[in-house]
Amino acid sequence: MREAGLVGKAGRIYRRRSLPENPCIKVDNLLRKKGAPSGPNEQWAGDVTYLKVNGEWQYLAVVLDLYSRRIIGWDLSNTRTVSLTLGALKKALRSREVKPGLVFHSDRGSENGAYVYQDRLKDSGIRPSMNRPGFMNDNVYVESFFQTLKTESFKGMHFESVSHLRSELSWYMDSYYNHDRRHSSVGFQSPAEYERMAA
Repeated sequence: MREAGLVGKAGRIYRRRSLPENPCIKVDNLLRKKGAPSGPNEQWAGDVTYLKVNGEWQYLAVVLDLYSRRIIGWDLSNTRTVSLTLGALKKALRSREVKPGLVFHSDRGSENGAYVYQDRLKDSGIRPSMNRPGFMNDNVYVESFFQTLKTESFKGMHFESVSHLRSELSWYMDSYYNHDRRHSSVGFQSPAEYERMAA
């Protein structure tokens, strides 16, 4: 890298405080009782992160297939509500098959614990799972993705508008991350390549 004049970017490591207990709904952490998925559409996970554009917060919700680490649904909004997480979930449901016993894991935030969101999971045949209270690392794979996204496609960049940010996110997740970026956790293949091997 030095000979080529390249300099690596390092992400800032931070620990988010655990969310307060959500009084709306009680859901156990089912992933603690299960092993790693053996194929796509057995275990999904979702979360929300913050991105600032021109001094204004934008909120990104994603749904990740834990088998391949592929982003299968995402949505962006200037408000962090159940509509945001539902938008990401609906995109995932349009693009993927729901296998019997599919588990969807999230943190205990109100946008995931809301009755309308939990009802949509159950109506789709998906078993809900949530972090244990006080254990934010229970959703480590999505947190790791957000760290990677911000390091590779957000940190140090200037976005002229929310449309510009949305366009960059679409390229990064739908094209580069899913189809080109190699992951040590899936044998140094892209998520799409790893899923093709399982087909």
